[in-house]
Amino acid sequence: MSGNDQPSVEPQRGVACVIPAKDESARIAATVDAVRKLVGVDLVVVVDDGSTDTTAEEAERAGAVVVRHERNQGKAAAMETGAAEAARRDGARARHLLFLDADLTDTATGAEPLIAPVQDGQADMTIGTLPAQVRADGSKAGGRGFVVRLARDGIQQATGWTAEQPLSGQRCLTRAAFDAALPLASGFGVEVALSIDLGRKGFRIAEVPIEVRHRATGTDWRGQLHRGRQFLHVRRALAARSALPARKSS
Repeated sequence: MSGNDQPSVEPQRGVACVIPAKDESARIAATVDAVRKLVGVDLVVVVDDGSTDTTAEEAERAGAVVVRHERNQGKAAAMETGAAEAARRDGARARHLLFLDADLTDTATGAEPLIAPVQDGQADMTIGTLPAQVRADGSKAGGRGFVVRLARDGIQQATGWTAEQPLSGQRCLTRAAFDAALPLASGFGVEVALSIDLGRKGFRIAEVPIEVRHRATGTDWRGQLHRGRQFLHVRRALAARSALPARKSS
């Protein structure tokens, strides 16, 4: 090497953003447009998970690669389909994977802090912690926190790590970490299972504050029904991993 030669610098891996979506025609285009502005993201894959509206068409017009499920298969299946599509388009070096919700609209630009720790080799998976969410009418979102407590206690029991927001779906992973977690847990247990499975295998997990907002549920009967399903799915994922927290005596 001559005195003027510079050592080669290995380029950073690209990032594929995978967005599972069902009946999000009103929001998906804005979400895709925002994601395409994230530094490092060079591929956006929207998995239309059995939508009955124009989600797929809106996403494609916004510049995303769209893969369709003819019928709804659930978030975990959509994540696996999106990751497989990204792998099909990878070059010699597999992209990292960024998973975001479809309803973030223009606030998806706030997810950018999830990427750097993974690209720089500081973490194998980052999890976005979100600010307090509010509903469209300004009321407080969320319920009484029993699903979050179950998820947090289960993760802590299984791995020794206490997650601030264990149900957050905004995550960035290395391809190696994602592959190590396959097959993903079904339903609303997918995020909890990811944290447990990767934590037990020694992958480095970091929570990162991000400024994003999504459509939040309230305390009406629809919100309660949603959280009831969440509770059952999270409990199932924990039970499958022998991580159900012991009941506390009164």
